[in-house]
Amino acid sequence: MANKWVYMFDEGNMSMRNLLGGKGANLAEMTEIGLPVPYGFTITTEACTQYYEDGRRINDEIMAQAMEGVKKMEEKNGKEFGSKTNPLLVSVRSGARASMPGMMDTILNLGLNDEVVAAMIAGNPDPAFERFVYDSYRRFIQMFSDVVMEVGKKYFEKLIDEMKEKKGVKFDVELNAADLKELATQFKAEYKNQLGEDFPSDPVTQLKLAIEAVFRSWDNPRANVYRRDNDIPYSWGTAVNVMPMVFGNLNNQSGTGVAFTRDPATGEKKLMGEFLINAQGEDVVAGVRTPMPIAQMEEEFPEAYAEFIKVCNILENHYHDMQDMEFTVENKKLYMLQCRNGKRTAPAALQIACDLIDEGHKTEEEAVMMIDPRNLDTLLHPQFDAKELKAATPLGKGLGASPGAACGKVVFTADDADAWNARGEKVILVRLETSPEDITGMKAAQGILTVRGGMTSHAAVVARGMGKCCVSGCGDIAMDEENKKFTLAGKTFNEGDYISIDGSTGNIYDGVIPTVDAQIAGTFGRIMALADKYRKLKVRTNADTPADAKKARELGAEGIGLCRTEHMFFEADRIAAFREMICADTKEEREAALDKILPYQQGDFEALYEALEGCPVTIRFLDPPLHEFVPTEEADIELLAKAQGKSVEYIKNLISGLHEFNPMMGHRGCRLAVTYPEIAAMQTKAVIRAAINVQKAHPDWTVKPEIMIPLVCEIKELKFVKKVVVETADAEIAAAGAALQYEVGTMIEIPRAALTADEIATEADFFCFGTNDLTQMAFGFSRDDAGKFLDAYYDTKIFENDPFAKLDQNGVGKLMKMALDLGKPVNPNLHCGICGEHGGDPTSVEFCHKIGLDYVSCSPFRVPIARLAAAQAAIAEKN
Repeated sequence: MANKWVYMFDEGNMSMRNLLGGKGANLAEMTEIGLPVPYGFTITTEACTQYYEDGRRINDEIMAQAMEGVKKMEEKNGKEFGSKTNPLLVSVRSGARASMPGMMDTILNLGLNDEVVAAMIAGNPDPAFERFVYDSYRRFIQMFSDVVMEVGKKYFEKLIDEMKEKKGVKFDVELNAADLKELATQFKAEYKNQLGEDFPSDPVTQLKLAIEAVFRSWDNPRANVYRRDNDIPYSWGTAVNVMPMVFGNLNNQSGTGVAFTRDPATGEKKLMGEFLINAQGEDVVAGVRTPMPIAQMEEEFPEAYAEFIKVCNILENHYHDMQDMEFTVENKKLYMLQCRNGKRTAPAALQIACDLIDEGHKTEEEAVMMIDPRNLDTLLHPQFDAKELKAATPLGKGLGASPGAACGKVVFTADDADAWNARGEKVILVRLETSPEDITGMKAAQGILTVRGGMTSHAAVVARGMGKCCVSGCGDIAMDEENKKFTLAGKTFNEGDYISIDGSTGNIYDGVIPTVDAQIAGTFGRIMALADKYRKLKVRTNADTPADAKKARELGAEGIGLCRTEHMFFEADRIAAFREMICADTKEEREAALDKILPYQQGDFEALYEALEGCPVTIRFLDPPLHEFVPTEEADIELLAKAQGKSVEYIKNLISGLHEFNPMMGHRGCRLAVTYPEIAAMQTKAVIRAAINVQKAHPDWTVKPEIMIPLVCEIKELKFVKKVVVETADAEIAAAGAALQYEVGTMIEIPRAALTADEIATEADFFCFGTNDLTQMAFGFSRDDAGKFLDAYYDTKIFENDPFAKLDQNGVGKLMKMALDLGKPVNPNLHCGICGEHGGDPTSVEFCHKIGLDYVSCSPFRVPIARLAAAQAAIAEKN
């Protein structure tokens, strides 16, 4: 049997998602349960892989099976593809395994050419029908040119705008058949002008080019960015769905809409959506016209609306989740074109998960599994200060498309947003409407404001997914993109002017409104409690200040996994003493300088222990190279020379002597303690004295400091530094007459430490994987420079992810597992955690669970993400 590349909708079901893609599997499922779906077929994701293996071409076997599918559609519909008397027109849509909104491309009305158009009109003399045919034709030429042949949309939009201006009308719908016929002719001329060849008239050629375009779009830059951000492997490929056209733009008895069975912004159980009369699907999604609310559809098309309500209930009870649906009404008859589990904001995700438990649709474990941990980020995002907001008057209002508050300088292009953000400016990206190529600018902006488009437009969907504040469809804005300015409520805003936008209400304000941290709702507490019930991994935080530690405790952190002590040295009152230590010539001078710092360090640690209320605190000893602490400005160098009673020349020589060719692999970490044991001794005194004081003040707490020695690569090195720590600590404890316990452990961040972990474990009470450095050293990439060339690695598919953001499980992960397998048998009491940035990345947390770490540690705002990801890892393993 040859490979089966094509499945008709009645040959599949929702379990075949990997082969048919999400859209294809759901179309098959809806067909199976008897919903009104136009009968079509899906070309599999395997065909996409084959297309790339064959050098980006569709082989004859795949094309033959697709044409076989067309034949079955013809039989079912009683129409013929390419026929002049009774033509079958089709839509071609992509559909990957994971939903990728706006990333992949759709072509409608395929199969039209001049002869088919003329024949259709000849068969129906109604002028409204003639208008419909030319409307469909000009749309097809525009979409095919843009999506398949990559001629930009803008050329065609310019022609439409010129035509509307010439006719003195505002909307496309007001153009008549003759206008649209003229536009179709202009479009074909523009196509030839851009590509130097005629628009293809053979429907089979059109279909083949369209299928290739969908496969090709799997590898376009915006799809690659979206995949990288959402952990979607390149190897999955996309499927292609081909189905007969149903026409929402046939007449005023027709229309098209997008709806959600629950509110995707709040989770409230009510039908939400938008509908346009006499329009095609992309009009709603692209936001070309601003649509009416779905409830109004009942007045226009009562029968279709009643059937649609029935379908909504069937789908939600079938999938046990909130559904996002696209549908078309043709001559008052309903057709379903897509359903999927709807994208939702974080507050909505929590609300829906709780409601589905209460309604009996989901178990607790299933509810925990259905929330994307990365989405929780948005819950913790700033809102406007209520007092300031009350005093402010909105200048205008759009739709609150994605919640949160944002304020920044106005920019008009994605590239500008990216460039301004790179130099530290906060920006709001203002566009007529966004398109998928704006994705990098949307990521770089604080928020997005669009003139056109509804709640389901590209900008709204993508912003919600990213957790970015977005206001869409503010039609009162008079936009002048060319001159980088817009006018709203009589005020002109130029590039660089400040505005503030509220993604929950849709309000737009002039100037800057201060923001405050988010307040967390009750559903958050309920889901987090469930996460804590099912997870096995503990979650700590990386915090250097009591304020950070307190925030992390509020968000559920169970201790500090990494306190970076060097951050405490940079405050004005301490840096002088530390520089004095660096400039000292003798051990005695160094100790005298360190004695000045000791009380500050001790105070810092006491405040941290107080904030943690007896939870574990891991304190990493000084890590960065000394050159980071010395002055660079001429005035500061002169001050230091004066304070030290040395010449400026002497200080400059000293500073240049500290310079290293490769500081990340230079004189840092435990190497500083080997050279200057007095640094480790001072830090130990501070840790132990602080612990003794806090323990005395709170006898009911267990204060047990964990002292972490960084950058160890050799057992003898750890022994040397540990001896200094233990001797100092024991002397302090004895002098105080206290009974304090403490631990001394090490960071595993050099590959050699992982390879010799069986030796190191004999001296360490705990291991903590510093995966930022471990990744850097395992790959041999400098994390400060890798950004310069990693893009080329993504483009060539050498890498699919940034290894500093998502843990490399094959290489770095293998080193971690090896360290555990070597260390635990030697020291059964060894406890192990991770404290690199990876501690807050869900896939990395899952890996940490699998290899048996005791805890992950991440920045305070990522603590809820890690808690939920840890629960999902435990549930997935159990199931």
